[in-house]
Amino acid sequence: MTTATASRYAAEYSTIAPVLPGQTLPWLNALRAEALIAFSAQGFPSPREEEWRYTNVLAIEKKLFSPSISLNAADIDADWLKPYRLENAWVLVLVNGHFSAELSVLTDLPEAVSVMSMAEALVKQPDKVEKYLGTAADQSEHSFIAFNTAWFTDGLFVHIPAKQVLDKPIQLLHIVTGADAMATTRNIIIADEMAEAKVIETFVGADNAYLTAAVTEVFVRQNADLTLYKMQSESEKAYHFGGSYIKQARDARFTHHNFAFGGLLARSDIHADLDHASECELNGLYLGIKRQHIDNHTRITHLKPYAISRELYKGVLDDRARGVFQGRVIVAIDAQKTDSQMNNRNLLLSDDAEADTKPQLEIYADDVKCGHGVTVGQLDEKSIFYLQSRCVDEETARNMLTFAFANEMVDKVKIRGLHDMILEQVLARFPQEGINKEWL
Repeated sequence: MTTATASRYAAEYSTIAPVLPGQTLPWLNALRAEALIAFSAQGFPSPREEEWRYTNVLAIEKKLFSPSISLNAADIDADWLKPYRLENAWVLVLVNGHFSAELSVLTDLPEAVSVMSMAEALVKQPDKVEKYLGTAADQSEHSFIAFNTAWFTDGLFVHIPAKQVLDKPIQLLHIVTGADAMATTRNIIIADEMAEAKVIETFVGADNAYLTAAVTEVFVRQNADLTLYKMQSESEKAYHFGGSYIKQARDARFTHHNFAFGGLLARSDIHADLDHASECELNGLYLGIKRQHIDNHTRITHLKPYAISRELYKGVLDDRARGVFQGRVIVAIDAQKTDSQMNNRNLLLSDDAEADTKPQLEIYADDVKCGHGVTVGQLDEKSIFYLQSRCVDEETARNMLTFAFANEMVDKVKIRGLHDMILEQVLARFPQEGINKEWL
């Protein structure tokens, strides 16, 4: 229990509370107060907690990150943002935890689709926000959720109505510019019955030490189809917590692609609850270099029969980097005919790199098909030798095999601009010799 650090944040809370969005809403004030009490009592998560046993957030506790009270135009550099903006997409930009209408692009967005900042939604659609906020992300689960609930300064609200099929993706672009800054955002994404959409979360920042704490609650209604992408490429000095919490209705389809590249210490939670005959696919790639610590925590809960889930996460770790994968599948007693497969594969490029993997199956039904697989190892020497026998030098052979291992996950991205953006991130972190870009 880290009460000292929690007390410091709680003491500072009074300075920002009056300017947080939704001050006139009693239900939100009560929710924030409850979250503040929970965080003050628990502090940040500790390795003594089973779900955090591999990730120590002591480095976050040593600093007191300061939230931005409002958006400052001086914080914005449109040219710096350009490489991270997708061309053929609706783009919503958050700077230091606040929505920027000037940098956002919503031209030709269908009128029936509601896309706005969380601050605006709390004014224009408070009843709808109340219906969803805090119902997918349980703040009692761990204190980072409670922290976000109390401190969120803004966020985004996306509602796709029934039968609406979006022909372009929606990009939620989060950037942090300040040193020792804190960007705490809360997003709600709703896809109503038979709607189809693709949403992209992008996290980037200046070369500073800062904290990103973002929570996204996702609701996929009956027969809806939602794909959520996340590319986290924060500063190598930054700290990141990002949680995606998904509620799927009957026959709903949800796919998540998680790419974790940045941050000195980064943690992603992806938790999905599946209803009758719903489908869930989780894909992930994490690349660690230097002394990065990248933690991925997934949980898929099968609540009703006939649901299908597939999960594949890959990690490539070099230098003294550490990667963590904790994947858990829960099959409830009523979830007969469940079909679930989970795999985690890790490639270590250095003797000092470390991978901690913990797959879990928790099954209470008796008519199911579930399995998991895990691998942790180095490049296959036989494969290297084979390439050498075809006149490829050893270094090039290793580069080619490493790239092929990671590129399987990149190729799952079918949005061309995002695919190229992710590919650049992969090539920037590992040697490129021997890779012909014309093949990509």
